[in-house]
Order: sequence, then structure tokens, then C-alpha cells
Amino acid sequence: MAMTPRENFRAAMERAGPEWVPLDMGKHIGSIHRHHYAALAPLLPDVAMANGGLILDRMAQTVVPDEALLARFGIDFRWLVPNWVQVRERQDVDGYIDMWGVPYRAAAARDHYAVDGAPLKGATSIADIEAHAWPDPDDPAQFAGLGERARHLHATTGFVLGADAIKAGPLMSALQIRGYEQFFVDLVVNPEFADALLRRITELLKHMWTRFMAEVGPYVQIAYVTDDLGTQTSLLISPRLYRARIKPFHRDLHEHIRGLAPVKLMMHTDGAVLPLIPDLIETGADILNPVQTSTAGMGDTAALKARFGDRLAFHGAIDVQQMMPGATADELRWEIARRMADLGGDGGYIIAPCHNIGHDIAPQTTVAFFDMVRELGRYPLALDGALATGASFFERLARGRVL
Repeated sequence: MAMTPRENFRAAMERAGPEWVPLDMGKHIGSIHRHHYAALAPLLPDVAMANGGLILDRMAQTVVPDEALLARFGIDFRWLVPNWVQVRERQDVDGYIDMWGVPYRAAAARDHYAVDGAPLKGATSIADIEAHAWPDPDDPAQFAGLGERARHLHATTGFVLGADAIKAGPLMSALQIRGYEQFFVDLVVNPEFADALLRRITELLKHMWTRFMAEVGPYVQIAYVTDDLGTQTSLLISPRLYRARIKPFHRDLHEHIRGLAPVKLMMHTDGAVLPLIPDLIETGADILNPVQTSTAGMGDTAALKARFGDRLAFHGAIDVQQMMPGATADELRWEIARRMADLGGDGGYIIAPCHNIGHDIAPQTTVAFFDMVRELGRYPLALDGALATGASFFERLARGRVL
């Protein structure tokens, strides 16, 4: 009898004979931009994309994918996304203020929103932190309806169920609330202030996760946390500073979540984070997302698997920044086969675009990606033909053949 996606996910995470490489799309970091979503519809006339592009993440302008599209693409996961609450519309510009008090402003093209200020930039004392208008972690609207949906999906489907991230992380939230430059200074010259701010954010997140898991914990198999630590070429802060100032809060939050339900914990951090992977494992991360292969140190996925694959699973690794917008069909097939071979030979890999599918990617490429994954991703993996289709996009890029 064939496995359900939930059973296959468990086998993949245990490296115990999965039937296929699990395939994901649809969480709040990992969905489809609304412009791209509209462009998909003409290519898929038999798919009922009925929700009209309901916005999932207002900042990134991604959508809630229709169930019919998830089915057409063969997605194994269904994500339970916390509701946007305590958000205020701005009166001065096209924008909003999120639950943490951070203002956002629409970009000129109105295709995303960007941070537009830092409410604690001028703070001078820990008392200012306490006086900040923090979110109400007991707001019943934040997780309203999610328990019922989780219970229904668990009882009536075999999908992998995930508790999507609360849109915050200790470091990134501190940077946005305090201002990037000022908080980087705080970490070094005012560590008491930095710790107080990180502690306040972490305690609120722990409180919210307690309520979240009270609703969905009996039904989910995976919990997703986010906190960016890297840039395209380096870490945001040194490993030493991370270990002294940030890691204790990650460990505290991750251990708290893992204590609430028997879930696999997936940690999102963009960028060139290779030096911190051992630390992330120590904080309790079971799965690393997004494996951004276009950044320094993250492109050699075979080396990542060899070094960490006995302690860590991988999610993503299909680059949306450079590869998918410019790859030929053969290069896309090669890239899929390479990442499957490198990261998923024995399981321990969930294939997915490494971030949101943007409107700079041709809709035909998106459809081809999901079709190719279903074609190539059955175990035992037989990828020699696909790996023989030619050089990868990144090899062509290195030779200067990509503009």
C-alpha cells in the first residue's frame, strides 16, 4: 500500500525508506507572488484558482494558494498560518504598522512593502523597552479557526501539517524595532539593552507559541521558525557574537516549542550561514530552510549533506533568485536532479523553491518545476539521465553566459 504524504515525510526524516522526495510550497515564506499567481492561471485552465489571490503575506505580496493548485502541483504539505492581528493602517502613506509597532510602506511598484522606520530607534534605557506598545499575545483572533482546520485536515487527509511561523524572530524583530544600525551597535556596546530587547521579544513569542500549539499541537508534524542571520556573502554578525548574544534566545525559543508538541522544528534563515549550522543544530533545529544555494558557502549541497546530514534535514535548495528566473528547461531539470542527488539520496530532504516564487520567474518555469519534481523524485532515485542534460545554470553563470 502506498504511503500517505504524512507517512512519507516521517520516513524521509528518519531516513527509513521514503517513497518520494517530499515537495513543499505554500507557507508564508515560500508561496507565490500575486502577479505570478495571476500569470499562472492561463497556463492551467483546468485548475480552479478561485480565491482570487487572497494575500498570505502582505509584506511580500504572496498569496494563499488554492487547494486545486496545491493538488495539481502535488504538494505534500498544508500549512496552518497565524492570522494577521493588531495591524493598523497608516494614514500618511500607503502602508501599515504591524503588531510589533514596525511601520511598512508600499514600494513604488506596489509589489511589496518595506520597513519604513524603527519605533525604538531613539530609546535610551530598558525602561523605554518596557514602555513600548508590545503586541497582546493573548489576542484570541491570532489563532482563531486554526485548531478546527488542523483537526479536520488531520482526520480527512494524509497531508503533512505544519504550524507556520509567527512572523517574527528574536534577531530580525530586534533589528526592525530598534533599527539595524543601532541594534548592531547595541549588541557590542550596550549588551544589557540588547539582551533586554531580545528577551522581551522571545518571551512574547514563547507565549504565542504556547497558545498556537494548544490549538494545533495534537495534529501538526512540523513547526516553522524564522530569523535571518546571513547576507549574500557573509553572516550578519560574527559567529562569536551570535553565540554570545543571539544563540541563547534561539535555544530558549526552540526548546520551548519542541516541549509543546512532538514536532520537527524547521529553522528559516536566508543567506551565507554555513559557519552557524552547527550552532543551529545545537539550538534544536531539525530542518534547515531555505538552503540558499546562490549565497557564499551554500552551493555545495553534497558537502552540506556529508557534513551535517546525519543530524539535520534540508528544505528548499531550488534557487529563485538567480537560477529559476534564467534557467533553460534542461538546466532546471539538472538543478532539480542535482539537489535531489546531493541532499535526498537516503531521505532527509524536502524539495521546494528556496523562497517565494517571484514575478521575475516565467510561469512556464514554475509549472515545469513541479512537474519535473514529480517525475524525478521517486525512490530509488534514478537521476543519471537528468544529470546528463548539461551544465547547470550556475556553471553557465560562472562562465559569463548569463547576463
